[in-house]
Amino acid sequence: MGIKIIIIIRAAFLAVSSQHSGDWLHALPIASCGTRLDDEAVRVAIGLRLGLEICAPHQCHCGAQVDAFGRHGFVCKKAPGRSIRHHALNDLVARALSAAGIPSSKEPQGLCRSDGKRPDGLTLVPWQSGTSLVWDVTIVCPLTDSYVASASREASSDTEAISDDFFS
Repeated sequence: MGIKIIIIIRAAFLAVSSQHSGDWLHALPIASCGTRLDDEAVRVAIGLRLGLEICAPHQCHCGAQVDAFGRHGFVCKKAPGRSIRHHALNDLVARALSAAGIPSSKEPQGLCRSDGKRPDGLTLVPWQSGTSLVWDVTIVCPLTDSYVASASREASSDTEAISDDFFS
């Protein structure tokens, strides 16, 4: 077994054994809330969770080679689900703030760092010490090539690296 496969298996094990990684398994299947998964979605989700082969190897329309484990869909710039997941989570944060009575703005204009990155949202009232809260939704797959090395050393190190990168 190659070293890369061993690293991926270790990263997958750490990812699925980390706190709250299986919370989605306890969600009530309510279609109107978007928590009901069809049979194919369950097959893919369980296959990804267990590290099983979920598709035939093929070439993606972006030009990259997709292996049988199907993880390329998490990083493909042309994957339609990528932006849908991002927007759904961003909407969830905004709705949670609204339900708590905290006005906010999604995709605020005029806020960016020197590298051009922008936050996904901003509270319209001061949050702490007179400054507003900003948030950024980032979806990470710990088994993609860019994160697998750090994810195989420690569970959730990939998300910590991203948040450190964004807020530094």
